[in-house]
Amino acid sequence: MAPTTLTALALTCSLKPSPEPSSTDKLARQVLDELAAHGVAGDLIRVVDHEVRPGVEKDMGEGDEWPMIRERVLAADILVLATPTWVGHPSSVAQRVMERLDAELSETDDEGRLLTYGKVAVVAVVGNEDGAHKIIADCFQALNDVGFTIPASGGTYWNNEAMTPKDYIELERTPDPVASTNKKLANNAVHLARLLKQDRYPPVQ
Repeated sequence: MAPTTLTALALTCSLKPSPEPSSTDKLARQVLDELAAHGVAGDLIRVVDHEVRPGVEKDMGEGDEWPMIRERVLAADILVLATPTWVGHPSSVAQRVMERLDAELSETDDEGRLLTYGKVAVVAVVGNEDGAHKIIADCFQALNDVGFTIPASGGTYWNNEAMTPKDYIELERTPDPVASTNKKLANNAVHLARLLKQDRYPPVQ
């Protein structure tokens, strides 16, 4: 049987608008490359380039570009949420994305399942300060709350040595632990996404 065709979307939550170079974009694209090695077609949206209004509704009115982003999130099988570390926390852009995803709690199919059920989410974090583990944990909880499924080893990150300012985009090569973690993340995300696409979660009784 031919493998199930999958798609991925990376939402990168850098504070830097395009075309400014972004460490967050770099790590997210590396994850997409690893997913592509498994035949997954991927794309990337830098969220700060779009007008995403504050709120917890799927559409916050005229000028809000979240509905377009949401449509693409729901069309993908795998979501990559990528964020920089700022004062030990995800960026304000990442927080807004998670707040907007809260609207999914009120959207279900005809059998009571959230529209995000069956979709896999992974998290990528970069920063020149500590905090990646907590950020990944916070993002996992938020994404799981709104219906996404988290694979084993579903987080990847790079933190620079403490008190030594340097950005991920400045590295001449990807550190081996990051590269191997990206591969493991992609392998498990694809495996889980294929399983969930072939065998959906049961209806909510």
